[in-house]
Amino acid sequence: MSNSLIINKKIKTFKKSITVPGDKSISIRWVLFSSIANGVSKATNLLKSEDVIAAIKTIRKLGIRVDLKKSSCRIFGKGINGYKYKKNLILDAENSGTLGRLVLGLLINTDKTIKLIGDKSLSKRDFQRIATPLSKFGAKFKLKNMKNLPLKIIGSKNLNSINYIENRGSAQCKSAVLFGAMRAEGTTIIKAKKSRNHTELLCKYLKLPIKVKNKKNYDEIKIKKVNKVKPLNYKIPSDISSSAFFIVLATLSKNSKLIIKNVNINPSRVGIITILKKMGVKIKFKNKNTYKGEKKADIEIISPKKLKPINCPTKLNSGAIDEFLVIFLVAAKANGISFFKNLEELNQKESPRLEWGNKILNKMGVKTILTKNSIKIFGNPKLDINKKIIIKNYLKDHRVFMTSVIAALSFGGKWEIYDKESIKTSFPNFLNIVKELKN
Repeated sequence: MSNSLIINKKIKTFKKSITVPGDKSISIRWVLFSSIANGVSKATNLLKSEDVIAAIKTIRKLGIRVDLKKSSCRIFGKGINGYKYKKNLILDAENSGTLGRLVLGLLINTDKTIKLIGDKSLSKRDFQRIATPLSKFGAKFKLKNMKNLPLKIIGSKNLNSINYIENRGSAQCKSAVLFGAMRAEGTTIIKAKKSRNHTELLCKYLKLPIKVKNKKNYDEIKIKKVNKVKPLNYKIPSDISSSAFFIVLATLSKNSKLIIKNVNINPSRVGIITILKKMGVKIKFKNKNTYKGEKKADIEIISPKKLKPINCPTKLNSGAIDEFLVIFLVAAKANGISFFKNLEELNQKESPRLEWGNKILNKMGVKTILTKNSIKIFGNPKLDINKKIIIKNYLKDHRVFMTSVIAALSFGGKWEIYDKESIKTSFPNFLNIVKELKN
């Protein structure tokens, strides 16, 4: 079976309602929290992607029983100190930066050396940014080239609280330190640049000893050692990052309307909504409610007659960091020049995404000016592609694949997009929903 996808026709006008799978960030965090809970936790609508399955395999290797069924998942937690650390244990985070980084916070009290590995893409990503703060608790790390996977961690039974400044806007770094702090004596204080806050919300819901003060430019988080975590039953909402592809497809498809059901609209994740509204897209939240600290809603998108360019405020970057590739497609059709800056975090993802966003636009015939952390996009409202475009060798980054699909459906041309298997890491039924909208 071919691992490439050929698209040679634009999508027609559509007016539909869809549901996308469970939120990946919450799914992985649910697995990790449930593994240290006292008792059985159950989730429905858990995302069954390779990244989440990798999290399940990881806690199973740590001695935790998991019953995974088609419609639900149960995890039999053994408490905060319930992991079994076998000799010569190797944990494989596969492609998941969230899993690879967060789980290290839960391993800092291991009395045996544990090796963490990942796939080719994850092995190129920076793990020193996690090892540095976690080593302050008392754990020891040995990394390849002092930065990458594979790494070895050996924990300590005498872990002390730390003060940590997270200035990148990385929720993964912040969450790894939060998990580490749960095992350390005293109060850990984190001053964190604003980023997604699913871990803090789960801590609050579980009534763990955490206090969060929201300042203008950062959050101050204080967390004490945790003695007990109660089981966590969770109906996981749909993923805003997965929804983003279809939000943009509806935006770029003439006279179209789309409703996406029951989506997580955590304020730290809806940067794409704010950005697209500023560009003239009609987006509404309907049936809003709060579930276990997380905000949810149905999202309605109506395609606009014209799109305005944007000089994107950097304060929106962290809330849209996973969505910029598709946001760039909207800028490509805007009537004017859009500018996005301070995007160096984009190149810390599965592939150097800022470079790939630029590459896709250039292949489409869009003029850009790229620096190491910014991109200027010269929009063309009449952009219509009628040439062949090939997308390959992008480290199997699922977002590069899906962005290319949305570009092909929105702007035309004949596209050959390789490595369609890449979507299995985060959104296995992406192409099924595309088919649903085309029919």
